[in-house]
Amino acid sequence: MGVDADVSLELDDIQSGALRPRPTPYAATYILLKIIDRSAGRELMRRLSERVASAAHTTSALGDTWLNAALTFHGLSALGVPPASLESFAWELKQGMASRAAALGDTGESAPAHWEKPLGTSDVHVVLVALAPDRALLEPSIARARDALRALPGVESIWRQDCHALPTEREPFGFRDGISHPAIEGSGVPGSNPEEIPLKAGELVLGYRDELGGFPPMPSPDVLGRNGTYVVFRKLHQRVAAFRQYLRSRATSPEDEELLAAKMMGRWRSGAPLALCPFHDDPALGADRGRNNAFLYRADDPTGYRTPIGSHIRRCNPRDAQVAGVARLHRMIRRGTAYGPMLPEGVMEDDGADRGLIFAFVGAHLGRQFEFVQSEWINGGEFIGLGDARDPVTGSADGEGRFSIPRKPIPRRLDGLPRFVVTRGGEYCFLPSLSALRWLSELP
Repeated sequence: MGVDADVSLELDDIQSGALRPRPTPYAATYILLKIIDRSAGRELMRRLSERVASAAHTTSALGDTWLNAALTFHGLSALGVPPASLESFAWELKQGMASRAAALGDTGESAPAHWEKPLGTSDVHVVLVALAPDRALLEPSIARARDALRALPGVESIWRQDCHALPTEREPFGFRDGISHPAIEGSGVPGSNPEEIPLKAGELVLGYRDELGGFPPMPSPDVLGRNGTYVVFRKLHQRVAAFRQYLRSRATSPEDEELLAAKMMGRWRSGAPLALCPFHDDPALGADRGRNNAFLYRADDPTGYRTPIGSHIRRCNPRDAQVAGVARLHRMIRRGTAYGPMLPEGVMEDDGADRGLIFAFVGAHLGRQFEFVQSEWINGGEFIGLGDARDPVTGSADGEGRFSIPRKPIPRRLDGLPRFVVTRGGEYCFLPSLSALRWLSELP
């Protein structure tokens, strides 16, 4: 399907977080709210409709500073959304993330029974996200959130997580993050890979045609569903010391440690992709936004000699590689924001600090985008002919994980992979349009 140059998104009605890439560096805060009084909740929706940033505000002085708001299914119910409208939402949203734990690989230590409260409970109704280029500029966004809550005793703040993207753009394992971002038709937002054609707008925003040529299922009435989308957020604790210890135990030298880390991730820690520099790191390439994501797989590396087929970035976005199914149908916007202190370089023992990522997904299809990738690509390997092998970095391994690095004459095999990432909780949400926020505030 070709690019439709006539697609025009109603950007002034779409929340900024649905489409806009985040600035670099940036600071962010997640705030969870519980609606105790229905009328107070509706008043909150009215106030948020006046304070939430739209995707059209890209040239203002505070263009990279915004507040966004999403609702869980329990939140929609707490506002008194009519039963017929509630029933029209995606069934995954209605079930909630905690109920989908087995399909997502949230078992064992990652099971909902061990989640950080109130994550995964019926108390979480509204998710506010405030974001800005730095902590000082973040304060106006947080102030807008506080202002929306002022004199509303029927709405309670129940959880907060501060997070950040460092100037180095490194996440806790030490890899440059936030590199890959799809282009979306009609959004005016360029993608980070010039080799990929833009995604149909309906893959990310409801009310527009998607990659299958039709319109994704949309909540009713239209004013509630159109220009909205689904979002997922997850708090993921990263076992950085365990990751470093595993690499050292399997490597033959410090240089080999870095190579193993790159093979597992699909990129060197600098962000330079193995697809473009398979034998050594290239920090200049890793920092170059015009080149560090400009590659495909099928023509240059079908077997995975450069970028292993089972590596993290190739699993999450196979690009043009030969896989079971159509990769573009599972493409989505992913954003990760680090929280907690970085473990100092060279430290091999866990210091007990809580650190990791607040992971965010944005897309029109909770099932065939987020859940499919998490269950079939991250925690499975049949789509690439690897049986039940899981993602070596983020998969739900149990100490018996394995990872194969293609090479001649004999592939290199890593066994005994533990779980490096533990789910601490999360929520499925609906990100309404600005007009839908107003509609929610006026419910009879």
